[in-house]
Amino acid sequence: MHLRMFGRYQQAVRLALTFGGFLLAWQIFCMVTGIKPYILPAPSLILVSLVAKFPRLAEASLYTLQPMLLGYASAVVLGVLIALGIAFSRTLERTLYPLLVFFQIIPKIAVAPLFIIWFGFGLMPKVLLVFLLSFFPVVVSAITAFRSVDADIMDLAKSTGASRLRTFFKIQIPHALPTMFTGFKVAAALSSTAAVVAEFVASDKGLGFLLLEYNGSLDTTMTFATIIVLSVLGLALYGIVELVEMIAIPWHISRREPQGISAAGSAH
Repeated sequence: MHLRMFGRYQQAVRLALTFGGFLLAWQIFCMVTGIKPYILPAPSLILVSLVAKFPRLAEASLYTLQPMLLGYASAVVLGVLIALGIAFSRTLERTLYPLLVFFQIIPKIAVAPLFIIWFGFGLMPKVLLVFLLSFFPVVVSAITAFRSVDADIMDLAKSTGASRLRTFFKIQIPHALPTMFTGFKVAAALSSTAAVVAEFVASDKGLGFLLLEYNGSLDTTMTFATIIVLSVLGLALYGIVELVEMIAIPWHISRREPQGISAAGSAH
């Protein structure tokens, strides 16, 4: 346990140093070249602008979070339910899966104006767009997860007289969770992008609206600040999913140790 925690601490320090070095190089580049802030602002200018406009950015973030969270949650729930049907029914697979692939191929930004026509300018079209972008990774990962259980394990469970329901909850669900969480995390990363794209199409609030406003006025500094806030939102949702993963399947997370630390521990 201590070796694992030490390995994670080392990884966090390396990440902080790498990110800090990148920001320092960026700052030095802007100072040395004298590049105009409307082309590439220095990190210090971005930080000052972010702090100065933080109340407005915070208000916009709360607005963007609503479709982001609702769309993502809907994608996870419906995606897993549909994946269950497809994974255990050949009929549903033949009828539903081709439709899912077809709808995934359609560019989501192309259907966004249709959502505005059908549902107006409120929350619903934004939730739907986030749902569509987040849905497919959840479905595909869940189908793969439910079908990847070793046949020998299933035969052993049947030989012991375990019911189908008991086998599902005791064997198939635990085996499927690691792969399912991979899809959940991909969908979490896409949800913030989808929420902003929806606001690009039609919105007078939110981070997407601010991006359009700052771009239109050539306020590159605040554009970077808004992008940072949006990235933090996406990273926060991704981190929450990872935390849930650690709680739900700690036996799987415990295998993720740095190779060097693991080797050092075995040597002792």
